[in-house]
Amino acid sequence: MSVWNKIGWLGLAGLCAVAFGHVVGLVNPHEKVNGLWLVVAASCFYVLAYRFYGRFLAQQVMNLDDRRRTPAHRLEDGTNFYPANKYILFGHHFAAIAGAGPLLGPVLAAQFGFLPGFLWIVIGAVLAGAVQDFIILVASMRRNGRSLPEIAHAELGPITGMATAIAVLFIVVVALAGLGLAVVNALYHNAWGTFTIVMTIPIALLMGLYLQKFRQGQVGEMTLIGLGLLIVAILVGRTVAQSEWAEWFLWDRTTLTWSLAAYGFLASVLPVWMLLVPRDYLSTFMKLGVVALLAVGVIVLAPTIEMPRTTIFTAGNGPIIPGTLFPFLFITIACGAISGFHSLVSSGTTPKLISRESQAIVGYGAMLLESFVGVVALIAACLLVPGDYFAINTSLSTDTLQTMGFPTAHIMELSTLVEVDVSGRPGGAVSLAVGMASIFSSLPGMSGLMAYWYQFALLFEALFILTTIDAGTRVARYLVQELGGRFYTPLKQINWWPGVLGASLFVVGAWGYLIGTGSIATIWPMFGAANQLLGMLALCIATTVLIKMNKTSYLWVTVIPMVFVGVITLAGCYELLVIFISRALSTDGAQSLTMAINASLVGLVAILALIVLTDSARKWYGYLIHKQPLNSTEVIEGEGIQLPAGRCC
Repeated sequence: MSVWNKIGWLGLAGLCAVAFGHVVGLVNPHEKVNGLWLVVAASCFYVLAYRFYGRFLAQQVMNLDDRRRTPAHRLEDGTNFYPANKYILFGHHFAAIAGAGPLLGPVLAAQFGFLPGFLWIVIGAVLAGAVQDFIILVASMRRNGRSLPEIAHAELGPITGMATAIAVLFIVVVALAGLGLAVVNALYHNAWGTFTIVMTIPIALLMGLYLQKFRQGQVGEMTLIGLGLLIVAILVGRTVAQSEWAEWFLWDRTTLTWSLAAYGFLASVLPVWMLLVPRDYLSTFMKLGVVALLAVGVIVLAPTIEMPRTTIFTAGNGPIIPGTLFPFLFITIACGAISGFHSLVSSGTTPKLISRESQAIVGYGAMLLESFVGVVALIAACLLVPGDYFAINTSLSTDTLQTMGFPTAHIMELSTLVEVDVSGRPGGAVSLAVGMASIFSSLPGMSGLMAYWYQFALLFEALFILTTIDAGTRVARYLVQELGGRFYTPLKQINWWPGVLGASLFVVGAWGYLIGTGSIATIWPMFGAANQLLGMLALCIATTVLIKMNKTSYLWVTVIPMVFVGVITLAGCYELLVIFISRALSTDGAQSLTMAINASLVGLVAILALIVLTDSARKWYGYLIHKQPLNSTEVIEGEGIQLPAGRCC
């Protein structure tokens, strides 16, 4: 490294330190923080982490070597395995991992203040989330693109393999419930938003048919048509909401819940090119474009963060998320710092597309970008006056909030500006949309357009969420068929229609029931706990991979975050178990049954965590102490696998 390079990196590190000093309160501790400092601190930290820690992981820990042929070349079939362009690879991987979690989790965690969430999002992503994504991606790439449950079964045995399969199914179902509930709370009695979201379904179908049947290969034409119709849907939505047609789209929560389930069912059974792929394609444009625009807005406007660094709810009894800062902050933020769901992508399609081993660093970089999405979402939500933030995310009256020390300031004005009553809409989606609309409408030439920006922000969030719902429902359907196939062989055939329909109905019925009977205060922490469990399990597998690579001197890379995430998961499960059992005993009827079911699900998470930890520790003891043979399933150059004949579903 040249002298000038060293000076440049030291200067960036100094800027990072100054920015963090402002954020944590070491500099001007009694003044409100400018949102620009959060962007600067996070950006500098990510660049430094990618350049130094990411390179350390790639070169020293995993020994990426471009001389090794990847599965994309060795097993190229043009369908599942093929070497992708590195930019397309990054776009695919980021679009696959960046669901709605980093948008909603940080917003809900703002209940504790902006500082704890910011620190965990940034530091957790660098030292835990990105590490998990990268090592699992390399492990899968060197095992012919095997899935996480397959790697767990092969490297750790059938016990952990089965626990992995159950954990994956659990996290997908609960995640879909948590994300679906956010959509329901944002759209109920909102004719404009509901109309716009409903219209995205025929738009996606038209795009799929256009590219597949009418004008094959004309991606540019399809893109212009899709984006154009999306803008028209937003503009026409206001007219519909102000007309006699509005009552057709003023849906209540129950109608929205089961309409969402019907959409998930269709996305699970229809061909992927017809609905799922075109919606994902639209979503990718929205994700990158809107996040970039938000970051520019924060830089240009340099808005003040109204939320304090910490609130009284760090000690518990919060109106949005129950429990104390530890562990509820961590299981609430979930995807913004570490997401077990990402390990499914890192062991899914991405390892089958890598052209050269060095490109696997995409697993580390894409997680840092998702973490930045979480930071931007946190900033947007924390621009609101705390009383307005709590008025949106709870059902508490203004008098109650005043008594708690959080008086409302602009809630009525905000509702007027966006032309929707935004109070009492928990879930994070609405408060984030209001914050985003405030930023966009403050840009030059945008005044008076806050209502349009609000609906645009809701559409942006909904596309994030629906992308996760359609893909997640299909993944859960595959898992149900895989697990059921162990008892009834025909279920293993993913194109067997009775199995397809039955498994899809089971999945949408499960997460639809959780939405209908739960609340964001119960469902989201359950999702966070399950997600952290899967992250811990992925780090367990990553630790085993390092042991079998004779990299014992680097085990701290995975063991430290694994232990921390494991403690979070078990502590969170215990707290949730106490809450659900006490509510089940103190209520009657359907509510008592719901709390009992929630307690059972949380208990299942805790049992899975203990099984994975115990079984993994037993295997590691044998490898490290008793020097048992290190039998690895890593594929050596020249070896391959026999792919099944026929089309892939």
